[in-house]
Amino acid sequence: MKKYLLVGLFLSISWLDARVLDVKYKVKFGILGELGVSQAHLETNGNRYKISIDAKATGIAKTLSKNRKEMHLSEGFIRNGRYYTQRYTIEVEYGEKKREKIYTVDYRKKTVSKISKKYRKGKLTSNVESTLDFFGTDDLLTLYFNLPTLLDEKSKPGLYVFRAIGAEQQDGKVEIRLPKPEQVKKYTDTLGKGAYRYLTAIIYQKIFSSNKGELMIAIGKDGITQKAVLKDLVLFGDLTAERIK
Repeated sequence: MKKYLLVGLFLSISWLDARVLDVKYKVKFGILGELGVSQAHLETNGNRYKISIDAKATGIAKTLSKNRKEMHLSEGFIRNGRYYTQRYTIEVEYGEKKREKIYTVDYRKKTVSKISKKYRKGKLTSNVESTLDFFGTDDLLTLYFNLPTLLDEKSKPGLYVFRAIGAEQQDGKVEIRLPKPEQVKKYTDTLGKGAYRYLTAIIYQKIFSSNKGELMIAIGKDGITQKAVLKDLVLFGDLTAERIK
């Protein structure tokens, strides 16, 4: 059940120029009902920014995942309207265990360092330092907040490939697909009709027995993701995340 939390990352998409933004989503999975809630927060101060995603399991998923909680935090600077990460932190807690990953970007050396820590009952059991095989200026959160710059209204339909820190299981690769006009009906049937901009985020991680998850997304006029769906997953059907705040 823990993989639903990945969906929360892709809901951080905001096409706004705002100082403070708070958005909340509810995640459901087929006949199992509600699995969790995810909240995104963005704040800027001058040329500095902070983006966070907090997700927690609820209902049956809370029991099965040992009260799993997940937090993603990105901090860095803003230049020409674009967010550049300097530090990206991921914390995951469940039961008596906690995992933490801290990525630090060195723009002078063009390197990204990573510290991976593991805890059990509050005690540190592992501390491993490494350097990523690739350099990037985006992490999983800033990439999606930067999409208005990377993919504007004039961008042609097709597949676009980006790199993001935090996605090393897929060598940093994140793919975004903009649909052709004749493909839009598939999105309206799944996500509903409205003044939306539709796209698909492709997740190369194992999500509910799917090696390649395609997350269909509807973005509203206010620049905020309204609904997202992972279609036809094994056993239980669709995974749906919908804005509630």
